[in-house]
Amino acid sequence: MARKPDTPPDRDTQRFHEDRASDTVRGADQPDIERGVAVIRDTVNTLRPKPGVYRMQDARGDVLYVGKARALKNRVANYTQVDRLPNRLRRMVSQTRSMTIVTTNSEAEALLLEAQLIKRFRPPYNVLLRDDKSFPFILLRADHAFPRIQKHRGARKAKGNYYGPFASAGSVNTTINALQKLFLLRSCNDGFFSRRDRPCLLYQIRRCSAPCVGRIEEAEYGELVRQAREFLGGKSGAVQREIEAQMQQAAEALDFERAAMLRDRLRAATFIQGSQAINAEGVGNADVFAMAVSRGQVAVQAFFIRGGQNWGHRAFFPSHTDGLDEAEVMTAFLAQFYEEVPPARLILLDRELPEAALLAEALAESAGGRVEISVPQRGDRRRLMEQAQRNAVEALERRMAESGTRARVMRELAEFLELPEVPQRIEVYDNSHIQGTNALGAMIVAGPEGFIKSQYRKWNIKTARTDDDFGMMREVMTRRFGRLAQDGGHDDDAGRAEGTWPDLVLIDGGKGQMSAVRDALGELGIEDVPLIAIAKGPHHGREGREVFHFPDGREKTLPVNSPVLFHLQNMRDEVHRFAIGAHRAKRSRGITASPLDEIPGIGPARKRALLLHFGTAGKVRAASLEDLQRAPGVSAAVAQTVYDFYHPGG
Repeated sequence: MARKPDTPPDRDTQRFHEDRASDTVRGADQPDIERGVAVIRDTVNTLRPKPGVYRMQDARGDVLYVGKARALKNRVANYTQVDRLPNRLRRMVSQTRSMTIVTTNSEAEALLLEAQLIKRFRPPYNVLLRDDKSFPFILLRADHAFPRIQKHRGARKAKGNYYGPFASAGSVNTTINALQKLFLLRSCNDGFFSRRDRPCLLYQIRRCSAPCVGRIEEAEYGELVRQAREFLGGKSGAVQREIEAQMQQAAEALDFERAAMLRDRLRAATFIQGSQAINAEGVGNADVFAMAVSRGQVAVQAFFIRGGQNWGHRAFFPSHTDGLDEAEVMTAFLAQFYEEVPPARLILLDRELPEAALLAEALAESAGGRVEISVPQRGDRRRLMEQAQRNAVEALERRMAESGTRARVMRELAEFLELPEVPQRIEVYDNSHIQGTNALGAMIVAGPEGFIKSQYRKWNIKTARTDDDFGMMREVMTRRFGRLAQDGGHDDDAGRAEGTWPDLVLIDGGKGQMSAVRDALGELGIEDVPLIAIAKGPHHGREGREVFHFPDGREKTLPVNSPVLFHLQNMRDEVHRFAIGAHRAKRSRGITASPLDEIPGIGPARKRALLLHFGTAGKVRAASLEDLQRAPGVSAAVAQTVYDFYHPGG
């Protein structure tokens, strides 16, 4: 089996492949393409015409391409006819040194597996969905007498109803705030709920019904939950009419306080529906996708419609699309997009896809029923699609304008920092601690497209004194580059091509930090990595007077209104944010840590049982074996484990 690459391929990898492959196309490296064809022919001889997925790997075992086929033997055999292949695939064949084959029960199953493997390996010859952020959902829990409404990301393990996806955290937060005003459902966690003895501020501002202190009965709260489910499920009109009738009854009964509360709830419902920037009336539940293409770049605009309401929209910019048919790009995009996001029963597209029926079949299982993929021709759906198309064109125009500006800034940055070329990978380092405690080092990574958050790293400081910033920076550099040099070799072109070697290292600090980093890399024999330290000026950076320190002792500054300065400050601020966030998380874990955590085999439930019985960890340590055995929920074996841990040899 091929090993998983340590990091996703980036532009360095792509550029490396393209440079090698251009020689192949010109015939300068003909033995390479012959070796690739020989590998593929050997694989074809072992295949049968069954559906499945194939992976092409290079000499290091890194995945070049993942493909699916209705008949593996026929599909893979096509790669041996190199004269009929476009240049892009000829380059891929010239680098192929092994293949991995997985058969499936159907072509639809192969399509789903292909999307999973593309997301896992991120091969340089596949269309890639760049945005790997998970989508937020609204979760209305069902594991409590008074269910909680909350934002949710990730695996859907909690019991309850999930509504989404929403396009962004902002859109889901806005909707939850309005839903709290509309249905007065609690948003606090169960621990906070159980500790309350009086209502919190949310009750005072009429965003919660305070079930924690009995201000609402369980049955009445259940009615609010029912209305919320119906509203989020697409029956917003019926819920509004129900609230209107209740308000009318309260007014007729001269219960003006209740009537005013119901009026405020109706206003919240109107806000949710009025805040929809996209008119989706009559559409129901649907995902809408439109594509724009210009000068080799692609944008896909997505609208998420649920219950006739717009739950946000987002533009995506797939990569590795050069030379591919637009329908092929859209199919690959949708397969990867729905690898984690549950599809709507209706998917509206702006173009016909040759594999639409296959894609619908593959998505039906995760959708829990039939999925329809269609191209709207008239009516509300057509108007919605035209709006999506306009948004796609505008998003691509903005992207291209931003890319042009970013490219200019990067060229000016390279010139200011005296780099031989525009850096493709920038690593920025910082340390974080409070009076020497919970010290750690942090690294963020930036490229021409922005921050690469999947490659951020942090290190717990192990050997350096935690009150020595210079020593901590030396330790981080030694651990980072020592491992990198060992794995790839800093003077090895193949190692650099993996995209893990930086073109620029930025250090948050001044002369001292620069000296520490320079000395640490010098001890490793690394002298060709550009280093720059960015220090706040005499006014602590409030006026943008940052000073840039070079390894040779020189200092340079930039005008306060320089776009290059703003870009460097942005990277410095991002590593601050990441380092402080990691430090706070580490500190929080330390606050809640218990000496019992060190005992092997003692999980949260047994730890809780011991602490409830004895009161403190110290009393657990002092307890006899007989006392431990008498603790509720603690078996004789567990008691012996705890006793032996605190009394070794006794």
